Amino acid sequence: MTIRAAVRGVGHYLPDRVVPNSEFEKTIETSDEWIRTRSGIERRHFAAEGQTTSDLATRAARAALDDAGLQADDIDAIIVATSTADLTFPSCATMVQAALGMTRGFAFDVQAVCAGFVYALANANALIIAGQANRVLVIGAETFSKLMDWTDRSTCVLFGDGAGALVLEGATGTGTTADRGILATDLHSDGRYRDILYVDGGVSTGTTGLLRMEGKEVFRHAVEKLSETAHASLAKLDMSGEDVDWIVPHQANIRIIEGTAKRMQVPMDRVVVTVQDHGNTSAASIPLALSVGRARGQIKQGDLLVTEAIGGGLAWGSVVLRW
Repeated sequence: MTIRAAVRGVGHYLPDRVVPNSEFEKTIETSDEWIRTRSGIERRHFAAEGQTTSDLATRAARAALDDAGLQADDIDAIIVATSTADLTFPSCATMVQAALGMTRGFAFDVQAVCAGFVYALANANALIIAGQANRVLVIGAETFSKLMDWTDRSTCVLFGDGAGALVLEGATGTGTTADRGILATDLHSDGRYRDILYVDGGVSTGTTGLLRMEGKEVFRHAVEKLSETAHASLAKLDMSGEDVDWIVPHQANIRIIEGTAKRMQVPMDRVVVTVQDHGNTSAASIPLALSVGRARGQIKQGDLLVTEAIGGGLAWGSVVLRW
């Protein structure tokens, strides 16, 4: 008998405000065509004034719980992947716990920037396998619009706000790749590259800071490292890209997504793409894509999925799961 962390429910939430590329033409030297051709992004959502990351996370969590047919107190743990928590502390996860009315279990945040949801899935999987929890609510939520330098056209047009959530539940499997649930994980980081993607604020500066990125360097690392980590996760199962039904990648840039799929020898019609509608929502992008992909009818029970992401740190990783 093998315990697997299987998906019980999925949901997402996007703020009401939709920001098309054309809106940036009013304030910076850019155009819809310039943004689309370099990133694939056409629009993104921005949180309303006073709307926080925990607000978005709570809405996504409720959607996932409804989809699973569960109540908050059916959950043993909440993990929120975010780089834009409401406060330095307490964690965004405990705020979600309170907002849901959950009076048992435990909650904590994971901070690995855009790779955060992959890291959170790996942690949730470990908790379930170890018997520390049976049902874990895993959320990716961000309000990156609060970290933008609105004079920097190379970054401010790329990011959006949103949240996605999965309910993972312990399930008995046979120990084969036919099992539903998380089958393999692969995590990495390398702090030598912190200066190519970071926020220039924090406790040491007494400011929130703004996002800074060397786009060409991030792109170079992204395609290489994302394909390598995806292959590494699949290799643990003696599988390859041919066995994959869907790649559900971090939605940062369509060229990165295409480059990674090419290296994995997976055609783009087997890649869930939402970057055009959401922009880069950092740790929220994979759960958003999972929820939207399921709603579109792309992702079906029994499908083999690979998720992969890279973010500041640098931190990167992948998860192979059967839906």
